[in-house]
Amino acid sequence: MATTTDPTQTPSAGLAERLRVPSRFPYRTIAMGTVGSTLLMLAAFGAGGILIKDPVLGHGPLSWIRYGHGRMLANAVLYVGFGLVVWAWVRLGRYVLAGRIGSRPILVAAGCWMAPLLISPPLFTRDVFSYLGQGAQLLYGLDPYANGPAELDVLPNVVQNVHPLWQTTPAPYGPLFLLISKGVVATTGDNMILGVILMRVVLLVGLAGTLWALPRLVKHLGGKLPVALWLAVASPMMVIHLFGGPHNDLMMLAFLTIGVLAALERRHVVAVVLVTIGMLIKPTAAIALPFIVWMWANHLEGESKVRNFLRAGAASVGLFLPVFVAGTWISLGSLNMGWWSGLKAPQLIANWLNIPTGIGEVFYNLVHIVVDVQVSPFVTVARAAGMLVLIVFGVRQWWLARGGGTEAVYRAGISLLAVAILMPPTLPWYLTWGFVLLSAFKWQPRHLALVVAVSVFVTLVYYPTGEQALYDWWFIALVVVASLYSAASLLRPDPLGIIDAWRRPEKFLRD
Repeated sequence: MATTTDPTQTPSAGLAERLRVPSRFPYRTIAMGTVGSTLLMLAAFGAGGILIKDPVLGHGPLSWIRYGHGRMLANAVLYVGFGLVVWAWVRLGRYVLAGRIGSRPILVAAGCWMAPLLISPPLFTRDVFSYLGQGAQLLYGLDPYANGPAELDVLPNVVQNVHPLWQTTPAPYGPLFLLISKGVVATTGDNMILGVILMRVVLLVGLAGTLWALPRLVKHLGGKLPVALWLAVASPMMVIHLFGGPHNDLMMLAFLTIGVLAALERRHVVAVVLVTIGMLIKPTAAIALPFIVWMWANHLEGESKVRNFLRAGAASVGLFLPVFVAGTWISLGSLNMGWWSGLKAPQLIANWLNIPTGIGEVFYNLVHIVVDVQVSPFVTVARAAGMLVLIVFGVRQWWLARGGGTEAVYRAGISLLAVAILMPPTLPWYLTWGFVLLSAFKWQPRHLALVVAVSVFVTLVYYPTGEQALYDWWFIALVVVASLYSAASLLRPDPLGIIDAWRRPEKFLRD
């Protein structure tokens, strides 16, 4: 008989037999994640990226949740909610791996888990306040690539909620996204709550584009659609980071995925145009353009591969330049190239999540035991070495992609992951750049378990307020344990036998 009972709730002896039985709609799993995301939303009013002057709680009877023991309680509830979302996601993943559900339950689950977060304060980040501040600069005729939002003498709520690090820092985003932010601020003004909600609604356009492209990408790249949707759309990185954050990467990913799909379907002009537009939102999309050149070249007729490459390269550059110039001009009202210098701004963030930075800090601490030195030279040298490794790796991936087709897409996805890991800074949601493209390929269960571990880890290494937790070593130790347990749970329900022991204590009495 078909059942919605999750494998974690059955004795392991009958698991193999039960997994062969198609599942009914996983209502309980979806409900668990929905309860979790609702707890995330409620607790975020005390533990998330709250406003400096909160018009919802303010100094009213519920303001205690923002201070002292109330804030501790809010954090506890928030992490419980996070745990329920992850638990539901892993349960859903087991159904997917067993072939017991199709795509529809995953889409319903992702929608239900995102819905409460639409009205939530920002989670694990405050970047959305920077988006609004930079959009306000553009709205009032200021140059976001010259100065930070602190120069604004209007919209005090917008300005004061920007993180101190970004108050005087130029925008690191593409001009088209600043135009979008400008439109949001023009609509919501100084109302930060409406600004955050409207920004999420606008970014949902990006999610819709990705959802449209994924089924078609799966057909080309040989994956399974339920696996791709579970990995790219229902994961904590998408639900909590990209949407709950929210982050503009969600919009960029739509242009990236649709552009890559267009290249696979031999619509190369559309591919170059779309990926260039994605670059005007977040410059990282540009990584895919050289790979699209190979795809175009391999679709051209003619025996000379060199000539085909030159033709495709020239055509791509000929498309890229006018789209880039027009997009910049339309967004900013001029050909303001100051946003290139703004790309250096995120490098102000230094922590060991970025591997080269972490290596530099390790060497600094070893030397600092003997000699009193500054950390910056060590980090600078390590980052320079990391950039060299990234360039060599990226060029090699590009060369290996010279056959075009699905191989080029795979190499592009790998390169996007490498950029996220090796180029400072490494922020948790950056890993979605590569994961979304790679989700459309065929995956082994053990590799998906690794993605679970990474997803849980990178979501938790920042506090819900958006401040990093990477040097709170006891906390990080707990995060590592939670990540490994989540990964093991995907492959083997209740890997430590905790639930089974709780349900059948007599087993231990017999032992």
